[in-house]
Amino acid sequence: MRHHHLTQATPILDHHAPAIRQLIQQRNWTSLGLHDRVGAAYAFVRDEIAFGYNTQDDLPASRVLADGIGQCNTKGTLLMALLRAMDVPCRFHGFTIDKALQKGAITGLAYWLAPRNIIHSWVEVDMDGRWVNLEGFILDRAYLSALQKRFSQHNGPFCGYGAAVDDLQNPPIAWQGESTYIQRNGINHDFGLFDTPDDFYAGHGTNLSGFKRHLFQHVVRHWMNKTVQSIRSGV
Repeated sequence: MRHHHLTQATPILDHHAPAIRQLIQQRNWTSLGLHDRVGAAYAFVRDEIAFGYNTQDDLPASRVLADGIGQCNTKGTLLMALLRAMDVPCRFHGFTIDKALQKGAITGLAYWLAPRNIIHSWVEVDMDGRWVNLEGFILDRAYLSALQKRFSQHNGPFCGYGAAVDDLQNPPIAWQGESTYIQRNGINHDFGLFDTPDDFYAGHGTNLSGFKRHLFQHVVRHWMNKTVQSIRSGV
């Protein structure tokens, strides 16, 4: 197999976890061809794992699945694990984004706590020798639809509320065998390619540490998730 090492499990990409294997079996995804297999995993992570904030970036995929929510890094972890569990080679591309991209979804103290440059990533998948970038899975359709309704009169580039795109009403998020994006326009630094998120976090760390990390995990992220849910509900 091409890129066999890019289908292997890791502590973060724990695709041997029973819940991940059970999901794939229940959905019968392994019976699909490559294009549809990738599309099924992509759609699941985009829309059935709601946009939201987990305790930390470097959670194992099985924990992200159990949480039922995620952001760019954690949803990407789950997508990578699902793809690798189905023998689809994939890799991690690390970046930072300007925190202005998150303004609106993150407010008040939470916005102050956030570093100016937030660790970001997307997943790259090997489609029969052609690498395709997957980033459009970050915002679930319910949240994105509410955002589009809220800013229905906006024309041109949009940055905020977890999106950074040329056209909020028509972002390239649908799986059609090509790259998908929803935050790309907010990228301000490129760390390059890594075989696994484990490798990336070992070298570059996660977004918060120390007291800020503790405050985020136990208090602030709950505020953030309430804000996201209120936006999703059209409030």
